[in-house]
Amino acid sequence: MSLIVAPSILSADFANLQRDVEMLNLSTADWIHVDIMDGIFVPNISFGLPVTQAIHRHAKKPLDVHLMIQQPDLYLEDFQKAGAAILTVHYEACTHLNRTCAAIRNLGMKAGVAINPHTPVDLLTDILGEIDLVLIMSVNPGFGGQKFIGRTYDKIRSLKRMIAERNLSVLIEVDGGVNTENASALAQAGADAIVAGNAVFSSANPAQVIEELKK
Repeated sequence: MSLIVAPSILSADFANLQRDVEMLNLSTADWIHVDIMDGIFVPNISFGLPVTQAIHRHAKKPLDVHLMIQQPDLYLEDFQKAGAAILTVHYEACTHLNRTCAAIRNLGMKAGVAINPHTPVDLLTDILGEIDLVLIMSVNPGFGGQKFIGRTYDKIRSLKRMIAERNLSVLIEVDGGVNTENASALAQAGADAIVAGNAVFSSANPAQVIEELKK
């Protein structure tokens, strides 16, 4: 199976957002990754519900929404209504992770759990059977264009073993510093999906980069 590629709209041209979403529609991208930042959980602010709704109006690919926010439980239904197909919350932000993931699924979305670079995959042992996706952050969340953290490969391999041992179908997604130089190694380590922002949108031919990432 080829890698699922989810270009991050955070790196798009916000003055031409519809144009960039329509480019993704025509490309071989599988999902559109939408990063929501509140300036509290991470040291940056991106955009919120109105922009997510606007992206959804033009998108023909599923919206893969990543909540990098405090108290995500307050906004689960709002993001479902805004068009999220996959909704990922952070392990570090959820006091009652089991309840949060159940609520996401009950709203008809796929439930994802993200972990920061310092968070061990072993902490997901009790939640793996109740989610659809794990998002491994390969940079410290908050800003695009950061350098990929090399120990991510070991985390992917460990998580892949945990999933296989339980005969689960949880997808592993990787976000941060992903490009055409490391996509193949990520796939070999066990990643099912990759998020790429600058690698796609800073290119002269974004659609071609997406195609190369999938290969």
